[in-house]
Amino acid sequence: MYEPKTKETDSDVIQFIEDTVENPKKKQDAYRLLEIFEETSGFPPKMWGTSIIGFGSYHYVYESGHEGDALLVGFSPRKAKTSLYFATGDPDREQLLAKFGKHTSGKSCVYINKLEDIDTEVLKELITESIDFLQTLYREYN
Repeated sequence: MYEPKTKETDSDVIQFIEDTVENPKKKQDAYRLLEIFEETSGFPPKMWGTSIIGFGSYHYVYESGHEGDALLVGFSPRKAKTSLYFATGDPDREQLLAKFGKHTSGKSCVYINKLEDIDTEVLKELITESIDFLQTLYREYN
């Protein structure tokens, strides 16, 4: 049976930031993102795997029968760029990203260089929209 690699852990979020984020500006951004995500989501930060700070969780079940738990939203202050994690499949995401500021994006991640490159009010909208989308989509399992 498939076992997800990224699971919630008991690791300390602050210790993770202190131990792994070397660049002072990136560290400052990580602490500001921590505040924004916690205030906006209403969930406390938790480590997911070894490098993702997640807020809230949901249980999913796919048509294939595969199921598991995942973070609602989160971020990871990586060396090159900071990864922001939002819901995949949300039709409203692209509209918000158009107003977001300087970023690149993949399927579930949005990548930023620094916090000053983006509109933090739009970030708050992305967080809220992603949580609402996932909680609605997987309502019957949560």
